[in-house]
Amino acid sequence: MARRDDSAGPAPADDITGVLNQAVAGDAAARERVYALLYGELLRLARSHLAGSGAVSLNPSVIVHEAYLRMLKRDATPLRDRRAFFAYASSVMRSVLIDHVRARGTEKRGGGDAPLTLTTGVLQSAIASEDFTRLNDALLELRNVDDRCFQVVEMRYFAGMTEEDIATELAVSVPTVKRDWRKARAFLFEQLR
Repeated sequence: MARRDDSAGPAPADDITGVLNQAVAGDAAARERVYALLYGELLRLARSHLAGSGAVSLNPSVIVHEAYLRMLKRDATPLRDRRAFFAYASSVMRSVLIDHVRARGTEKRGGGDAPLTLTTGVLQSAIASEDFTRLNDALLELRNVDDRCFQVVEMRYFAGMTEEDIATELAVSVPTVKRDWRKARAFLFEQLR
């Protein structure tokens, strides 16, 4: 079998789906290939998660690496396609950020560090961290109330998926996705008010 030249551009979607499922099944070579094929897109996804998260001490590479390590521990349930992988990756990256923001919050409340003054610029990151934590709490409440609306928010806001991709992933119509997006935004606005 001829070796594919990775410099020629991205692999076709069906190739990626096959490699993803081999990786999920435990094939170490396939895991390395997935990482190489999708690293650039995972970085883009990590950058979108970082925007406004307050996780100023993290960079996109750290998020991708930590998320990838967590994804390797995933059960061997096959992935339907590339969209399913990115929806799952987005969810894992969000949990990495939440864990980081919470850990930093714990440190700020007496984790043994010397106190900092408000003139050091820490105030802005503390506010952003608090907002990100509040947003996560509101998202978890949304998940309890309406799981599909939660999934729509996660896929659209965090993963940057289009309404059409979300509709395909959730097996619903595009108008349903739009309705869920409006409901979710109203719910989150009320929770964050």
